[in-house]
Amino acid sequence: MERVALYTGPSPAETVGRPATGPAARTLRRAAARVLADNWTGASTVPSRTLYPHQWSWDSAFVAIGLRHLSAHRAQRELESLFAAQWADGRIPHIVFNPAVPADAYFPSPDFWRSSAAGRAAGAPAAPETSGIVQPPVHALAAWLVHRADPAESRRRGFLARAYPRLTAWHDYLLTRRDLGGGGLAAAVHPWEPGTDNSPCWDAALGRIEPAPAETFRRADLAHGHPHDRPTDLDYGRYVRLAGDYRTAGYDDRAARHAFAVEDPCFNALLAVGEHALAAAARTLGRDDTRHLARAEALTRSLVTRLWDADAGLFRARDLGTGSTGSTGSTGSTGTPVGERAVTGLVPLIVPGLPPAVVRALRRTLAGPGFAAPGTRLVPSYDLTGHAFDPQRYWRGPAWFNTAWLIHRGLRTHALHADAEHLRHGFLAEAGRSHFAEYVDPLTGTPHGARRFSWTAALTLDLLHAPEDRPFPH
Repeated sequence: MERVALYTGPSPAETVGRPATGPAARTLRRAAARVLADNWTGASTVPSRTLYPHQWSWDSAFVAIGLRHLSAHRAQRELESLFAAQWADGRIPHIVFNPAVPADAYFPSPDFWRSSAAGRAAGAPAAPETSGIVQPPVHALAAWLVHRADPAESRRRGFLARAYPRLTAWHDYLLTRRDLGGGGLAAAVHPWEPGTDNSPCWDAALGRIEPAPAETFRRADLAHGHPHDRPTDLDYGRYVRLAGDYRTAGYDDRAARHAFAVEDPCFNALLAVGEHALAAAARTLGRDDTRHLARAEALTRSLVTRLWDADAGLFRARDLGTGSTGSTGSTGSTGTPVGERAVTGLVPLIVPGLPPAVVRALRRTLAGPGFAAPGTRLVPSYDLTGHAFDPQRYWRGPAWFNTAWLIHRGLRTHALHADAEHLRHGFLAEAGRSHFAEYVDPLTGTPHGARRFSWTAALTLDLLHAPEDRPFPH
């Protein structure tokens, strides 16, 4: 394994608004670039050569954000390869399968999802094969940042002009077919969709799901990840049941009766930020930005109205499956707030225009005993004092680099620059120390999951550069 020098640059107070420089920063940049080169398939970047051997949706968005500092052209291609698998109904699937990878290298495999057949009525492409669910909508933000990295190259290739209608269709899908609660927010219909698969936030909702029998599936992830790091077999049985039922319904959100349906604050915050990005893109393309700005404002208002918990000092997910039927379709369900405190409730800091009292409360929560981890400056995925906290198991406590990046951007969005630099400095130190791990133990800093993980490397590259002064210039 390549030895990566620990980033030990100037103190955060000395680096506000400046790129990281010096020998350690240059070494870290080279190592991060090498990870992305090694994980490049020729058309896109895999998250990990072993654990995740296909293209993942929000991973590619984060990868493109980092790649723009190495090659704007390649960053554009990263997103374009994902957009090529978009469904006719607008959804961007969470996995795009590489036909050159053996079918048993990952589960659920293409022959489980059967997207081209089961999803035909919903607009799945004939090729490539994909999953039928989605992931958080980071894509519009990524596309805007990639365009900004090299506007001349973007114009030459028509990148933004081609991406804009695809991203608009993607957001249209989420804001119409996925507004299952009727409150203006998009709902996730599988725990994989918010990206926080086995978070304690989903325990109650998953507890209502009858798991698929263990003998009906074989987990490939345990061949590359320690069982103590990964979701349990019971979790997987429920994931398989939900995905199979959605497939049986033809991936049709109007026909499916979703036994799992939640409004996740991180997911919807990224959708709001994406609308700001699309407004900026529309202005650049000489189009009207009014619709996107209105949708961003409405999403922000709904986030605060439906998901903000002032007593807890963060946003809570809302479980739409707690109504009289225990499931929800397209008719709407008010649902109930989820009682768990997770990092997804802090990520909405990324949204411009939050009420100042909400921003102040989020800042206090970040610095409080639930999320100020003793072993890392990163943010744990679940409340350190929570009843379900586990420092090692996937999204039940470990600190992740992508959520740290989102919170860093949120701190800068609200001019909390000293806090942002403290987090950035810690991020870079942990990325080098862990060899770009997937996530780390928040109590000890011990790396877990895959190493040489693509989004960790990509977001390291981004944080080594000077941040933009304004996220969405008008």
